[in-house]
Amino acid sequence: MSELYERITPAQRVILTISLLVGVFMAILDTTIVDVIVPKLMAPLSTDLYGVQWVITAYMTAAATAILLVEWLETKVGLKKVFLAGLFLFTTASFFAGNAQSLAWMITARIFQGFGESLIIVSAEAMLFTAYPPWKRGLAMGIYGLGVSFAPALGPTLGGWITEHIEWRWVFYINVPIGIINFVYALFFLPEHRPFHKIRLNFLSYLFISVSTVSLLIVLSKGQQYGWFSSEFIGKLTFLSVIAFLLFLISEAISKNKLIDPRIFRIKEFVIAFLVYCLLLGFSMYQVFYLIPLYFEHLKGFPTFQTGLHILPLALAVGISSPLAGILSDKLSERVPLYFAVAIYLFSTLYFLPKFNYFTPSWEASIKLIVVGVGLGFFFAPVTNLALKKLGEFTTLGVSLMHYIRFVGGSFGTALATNDLQRSLWENFDGITELQNYHMVSLFIQKLSFLLWITEEKAKALFYKVELLYALSEAFRETFLIAGLWGVLGSLPVLYMFLEDLVKRGKGG
Repeated sequence: MSELYERITPAQRVILTISLLVGVFMAILDTTIVDVIVPKLMAPLSTDLYGVQWVITAYMTAAATAILLVEWLETKVGLKKVFLAGLFLFTTASFFAGNAQSLAWMITARIFQGFGESLIIVSAEAMLFTAYPPWKRGLAMGIYGLGVSFAPALGPTLGGWITEHIEWRWVFYINVPIGIINFVYALFFLPEHRPFHKIRLNFLSYLFISVSTVSLLIVLSKGQQYGWFSSEFIGKLTFLSVIAFLLFLISEAISKNKLIDPRIFRIKEFVIAFLVYCLLLGFSMYQVFYLIPLYFEHLKGFPTFQTGLHILPLALAVGISSPLAGILSDKLSERVPLYFAVAIYLFSTLYFLPKFNYFTPSWEASIKLIVVGVGLGFFFAPVTNLALKKLGEFTTLGVSLMHYIRFVGGSFGTALATNDLQRSLWENFDGITELQNYHMVSLFIQKLSFLLWITEEKAKALFYKVELLYALSEAFRETFLIAGLWGVLGSLPVLYMFLEDLVKRGKGG
């Protein structure tokens, strides 16, 4: 049986690319576009902020656990049917999410949406990779990276515009016509593709890793709310996650039919890319993705749509540089654009972002984010090409594992950013108050009350808000720096490759 790229014409490849990219873009856009509407869901769903956060948590946990099923489904029905099933689930669930009248209704719809997203992104990436010849797979992953990185960067802008000019329900409804058109398009024009090998699902291993993953993601997303390990609920979930993961390892060790074939971890390039995806993308880049909208909304005080407009240059930089990185991967090597991406990203997160504070002009911050966008855009294509180029029959498994670790690493990164921002805020606030002279502050408040014709209580409240603003400004600076330092840690596997290249060149010379 021939490879997929040998069985399709260039015109069919273009048609396939459009359908897959639209599906991926729609699915991944939903991960950030929904974030901006969370406060607007409380009244319609009759819940509070903590309750509505389950809308995001449910989606994330469903997507992470469904990812590990895709390789098995691929061998049963083929990648085309997996992609179509994902489109059907995601589109149908989007309609029900938009029509949700209660929190339980919304959470159920989001679970099915998350499941559909996993089927879409894994099958699309695996099919796109195999549909291009080996000498053009960098371009294929650059196109895929356009959806993976450009979509979440565009989310706040589009979500803000929809909520301000139409209604929050259209954040979900907009997926329905796009999903239906793409489903029909894919049904008639996508080629059938099924891998050469067959696998049986190890249900016991899948059950254990699913329980471990769901427990871990709930801990990471709700830990701040419950006070981390001072909470009995968080402690029990953490224990359950660890025990379930140990049972998963035991099940995999004694079973001949393994859920995750360990031979994939003998491929050095995949292991390096896997670690980079977890540590650099998850622990660092996801922090930056999370912090930038908060910087403009919470510190600068911009409305959602204006925040999105300030992030738009970053999104455009990602969109332009991602295909370019893919082309360079094919012409040179995936290592060269990856080295460039890491250098630009570390420079921007260690030098530019830690200088962002309340007094930074918004236009200046927006322009500097272009540099961050170039680093992000150059990252996805080469690291994905590096991961998949030697996998062969393990391609879908490799794609699944990369996205699985993206979810888990990204959850860690978001939790770290939330915790660091809150901790730094109150540490700086305490530091500000400790340095103050009580007598001088009292005199200042009295003068402020007299000058503004307000009561001393209001003057105190105003002074408190100014203190809090300065503390938050400093907290963002420190948290951006910490995110950059996590990026240094995540870059160590890339540094290993770079030193390896230097040694090879030295011996060759």
